[in-house]
Amino acid sequence: MITAEIFYKGNLRTSAQHVGSGNVIITDAPLDNQGKGEAFSPTDLLSTSLACCMLTIMGIAANTHQIHLEDTRVTVTKKMASDPRRVIEIEIHFWFPAIAYAEKEKKILENAALTCPVAKSLHPDIYQNVNFHYQ
Repeated sequence: MITAEIFYKGNLRTSAQHVGSGNVIITDAPLDNQGKGEAFSPTDLLSTSLACCMLTIMGIAANTHQIHLEDTRVTVTKKMASDPRRVIEIEIHFWFPAIAYAEKEKKILENAALTCPVAKSLHPDIYQNVNFHYQ
């Protein structure tokens, strides 16, 4: 089954439609690579997908173990290299709500994040700098 249908709209912009839901994502080339930077770039989506996948798998673990995960905030920073142009590092910070998480709960959440399918699918040359911040 087809996952997405993507159209080139011109001016370094694409429109990607998720076939199952009809949701649409627009991408633009970034400002530092001839683009307008008016939407996520494809490499922004790569980095963001890693964080979303981690948080989703953490959510599954949280449901299984009755761990509070709501209101967890995640920030993503993508670092690029050149020659060839590529993502060299994805820095992710998880900011958990002010709850006294037990050490076992922290280990469950962190293991879930670090073993998500996107994390395991990325090339090992992309450094995944993942940080967990508990209040």
